[in-house]
Amino acid sequence: MEASFTTSADGTHIAWSRHGSGPALVRVGTWLTHLDYDWSSPLWRHWLSELGDRFTVVRYDDRGSGLSDRDPAEYSLDAWRADLEAVVDAAQLGTFTLLGMSQGGAVAVDYARTHSERVENLVLYGAYARGATARAVTEEQRAERAARAADRGRVGPRRLGLPPGLHLDLHPRRIGGPAALVRRAAAAVHVAGGRTCQLPCAGRPRRQRRGGGGHLPDPRPARRRGPGRALRAGRLLAGLIPGARFVPLHSANHILLADEPAWPQFLTEVTAFVGGGAPSGPAAVLTGRELELLRLVARGRNNVEIGTELSLSPRTVERHLSNIYAKLALTGKSARAAAAAQLPDLERRSSLT
Repeated sequence: MEASFTTSADGTHIAWSRHGSGPALVRVGTWLTHLDYDWSSPLWRHWLSELGDRFTVVRYDDRGSGLSDRDPAEYSLDAWRADLEAVVDAAQLGTFTLLGMSQGGAVAVDYARTHSERVENLVLYGAYARGATARAVTEEQRAERAARAADRGRVGPRRLGLPPGLHLDLHPRRIGGPAALVRRAAAAVHVAGGRTCQLPCAGRPRRQRRGGGGHLPDPRPARRRGPGRALRAGRLLAGLIPGARFVPLHSANHILLADEPAWPQFLTEVTAFVGGGAPSGPAAVLTGRELELLRLVARGRNNVEIGTELSLSPRTVERHLSNIYAKLALTGKSARAAAAAQLPDLERRSSLT
């Protein structure tokens, strides 16, 4: 990984990098990233590699974190927008897709509103229209606790100083990844300062770039505690952007993990919306038997259950699945979930043949 540096309006040095190929996609800086370490982080490495397969990804470390200046003079929405402006200029981009995640969504909306001529598509994931103070939620004490926990490197979604739901499904043996990320990515003062300034952030989009619209997946509709609130927040934000499409993703995690079905669904939705170069075969068509089998996969059946229902041996089921993966150019542990996520498109293709 080769990092470059640019200077924001107030003199803060911002580290940024570029990788991958395809249409330009700029990921707005968000807290707890590290341009170098993210490639080995269980939270971010699949985001980097698989988005890079489809897009030319430009990303940067938020002020106060990663390889950017750790002691910026200011934390504010204006400062974050200026950081994004500096990175886009340094990368010499024309038009591009803007990806705003979590609190980065407010920065993405603000940039898209003020630079509508450059933002071809706006993708918001896990973002919000109203900050915590606008929701009458007292977050200052949470931010202070987050700073203390981050400084000590304690783990667990709450004890780590991360928002509830950030990595609820991490196995205890894997939770060291987020803990190491906190220690590497940001000093405690950044966690406290950044979190406190994010509280009132509100994204109120006023204009839309051409036909680009907004693509607004919500990350937590499946959470047992308060799923309706997450859905309402996502729909509220989508409703503020003319022509936006709201796509709920079934996950308990704020940052999608590589081995959950919502991750390939997210990739499929974003690729279809933006028009990135998907690595899977563009004209793959499955046989009737393969579609029948994949429908059972999408319903959560295992290979033995599929074999029983279709009167096939488990080895035959495995062979059919291998053929499906080969047709779709899918490999690795996420191939099964990725194939299931493509089922609606595959069924439409089959009906046209």
